[in-house]
Amino acid sequence: MHCLLVLTSVLVALCCSIGSVDSSAYDKIVSHSRIRARKEGPNVCAMQRVLGTNKKYFSTCRNWYKGSICGKKTEVLYECCPGYMKLEGMRGCPSVNSTIFSDLPMSKSTVLLLFPHQWLPLTTSMKLGISWTLNVNIELYNALHFHMVNRRLLTKDMKDSLSVTSMYNDQGLYFNHYSNGIVTVNCARIIHGNQVATNGVVHVIDRVISAVGNTIKDHLEIDDDLISFSTAALASGLMDKLGQPGHYTVFAPTNEAFEKLSPGYLERIMNDKDVIAALVNYHLLNSVQCGEAIMAGSVHETAEGSNIEIGCDGNTLTVNGIKMVLKKDIVATNGVIHLIDEVLVPNSAKEVMELVGESQTKFSDMVSELGLAAALGPKTEYTLLAPVNDAFTDEVMSTDHSLLRSILEEHILKLKITLSELYNGQLLETLAGKLLRVFIYRTAVCIENACMMRGSREGSNGALHVMNTLIKPADQTMHERLVSDGRFKIFLSLMETAGLEDVLKQEGSYTVFAPTDDAFDGLTRDDFDLLKSDLNALRTILLYHLSNGIFINGGLQGGVTNLLRSLQGTNLQVLSVNNSIHVNSVAVPDSDLMATNGVIHVVRTVLYPADLPVGRQDLFLLLKKLIRYITIKFVSGYTYTEIPLTFISKVIENKPTITKVTRVIKAEPVVTTMVVEGEPVITKVTKVIEAEPPMTKVTRVIGTDTSRTKVRVGQRQPGVTKVTRVIEGPDFSRITTIHGNPKLLEEESERITQIIKGEK
Repeated sequence: MHCLLVLTSVLVALCCSIGSVDSSAYDKIVSHSRIRARKEGPNVCAMQRVLGTNKKYFSTCRNWYKGSICGKKTEVLYECCPGYMKLEGMRGCPSVNSTIFSDLPMSKSTVLLLFPHQWLPLTTSMKLGISWTLNVNIELYNALHFHMVNRRLLTKDMKDSLSVTSMYNDQGLYFNHYSNGIVTVNCARIIHGNQVATNGVVHVIDRVISAVGNTIKDHLEIDDDLISFSTAALASGLMDKLGQPGHYTVFAPTNEAFEKLSPGYLERIMNDKDVIAALVNYHLLNSVQCGEAIMAGSVHETAEGSNIEIGCDGNTLTVNGIKMVLKKDIVATNGVIHLIDEVLVPNSAKEVMELVGESQTKFSDMVSELGLAAALGPKTEYTLLAPVNDAFTDEVMSTDHSLLRSILEEHILKLKITLSELYNGQLLETLAGKLLRVFIYRTAVCIENACMMRGSREGSNGALHVMNTLIKPADQTMHERLVSDGRFKIFLSLMETAGLEDVLKQEGSYTVFAPTDDAFDGLTRDDFDLLKSDLNALRTILLYHLSNGIFINGGLQGGVTNLLRSLQGTNLQVLSVNNSIHVNSVAVPDSDLMATNGVIHVVRTVLYPADLPVGRQDLFLLLKKLIRYITIKFVSGYTYTEIPLTFISKVIENKPTITKVTRVIKAEPVVTTMVVEGEPVITKVTKVIEAEPPMTKVTRVIGTDTSRTKVRVGQRQPGVTKVTRVIEGPDFSRITTIHGNPKLLEEESERITQIIKGEK
């Protein structure tokens, strides 16, 4: 007994030293199993067994604490760790085997036996002296040799993607070593490994393995159930790749799987090599994923570039959560094939309209109903900015269809713009020809007033971005919008008094927290006079309401205080919670009023820097009356410093010019044509005609387009002067005037009308 214990200690020390040299994922998992079972005695391992089956696992913490494998409940078993045995009357597993099989002709430390657990009863017959070369079934003899390697291999030596030759006709054995501790050979799982003996090592596997001689390409070409997928692989140019050495996993859809696709889909994409290549690559992984290695869901990047999730449900593999694997673990020399009964279609093999999800169905329905789908063909590149269904309120849906169509056109871009191609300040042209601005924030990407939600997708001919609301492009400056709104008369008046009005008019990107007229309730005329009397104080207060940059509600990081530096110099504290804004703890009842040079947020009180004192008693009392959400400090003698207005650029308004043209006509004209070129805004024309001619004046210019001028002509003698039409062109305006007999005028008018219409 003493000798046995010594031998046990030596072998334990040998195994431990071997494991400590280069520990593998398998060794680490077994070590954790020892720790979990340490109360059961030495060399005992804790395992999980799937209820109702004989499937046992040395499992990871993830599976151990969830108490499940492949979604099935497990029970905990305590067994001897690999290579150890129990001894009667002794605790734990203190014994080890010293040899493999004494009758097998094996040289020391050079043989690896891979025994399927079904064959373990054969060891008795072998020990009885059955000859390996005589009186043995030749198929069994060959099969046994296919499970043997003329090398000594421990699990630490079984590197992922290792291939070795077996003792049967040099047929290959293909190992995979996974991070969850599972080791497979030809996709059979090693149940008990590293059973070290004096003349070799035994690893028990979960099934009999067969010789492998074909590549993945060979399998695809000879399997009649995979004709459609094989045809697609050929068309994509990827078939040759699958015939070359490598480590691949192919989820191969059957012919029946392709028949489930929408009619004509496969025929349509077969002519587009990029699309068909994307489809085939989406079924291909650049690693070998054997079915027996999957214990839970795991995400893998496909050769197409996007991800799929491989999971398991009992004994069944799942792809993206769906049971679709008909047959698993068809081993090839360069990987493994799993047959599936559905075609995996990546976004890159779909048209953009096919990318619309359930949360954007109202948008796609309206695009179809309003006739916009015709402009979104498979050969046209475009980008959809698709608002979620909640954006289409009853008010929106009741909008006139022509207006609603215009709104939707602002959500379709003329080019394919992916998420990675967007940058701050970018201008995107819509189907309607308008330009939308892009704002990139710390945690958000926004276009005008709308921000993107998760779910951006890239299709074969464009991209789709999910927006949290309808996009409302700006068409007015901040000044124009505040004036037209009507709620900000006092704020605008004060800005004008302070010489700051141009900030609201000039080009740029600003955020303004605009106080309504209600914010000034209770102030008398004397109060306003006092406020306007100190220009530095007035500018300090007003500029505290403005910040450089456009900051909309959706662009502010939620739940944290965002510091926006005001033009006055101190920070505004802006908090966005539950889709509402607070600035300096003051509620913003109306936000994201977009302007061409910024955004307006509405407040009902005047804002003031909390740490800025007031040095005049009269102004202090006024501000206390005006600002109630903070306590203003009084510091006698404090004066406001002058703020340089370097951020203001002079706004030059286009004022009309007057051009006088005088022309004397000595003879009685029949037809007089005058062309006024240039860029007139108001044109005054005076004609002097002998023999008491009437005077014709251009009294009004219609339109502001500098490339053309529309006029209305005032007539003093309608029976003598008749203007038949103003002919507009890209570079000039033509005024046609006829003098003479009224009857002749009518005839001449008709002739000119025909010329205008193109009838010569």
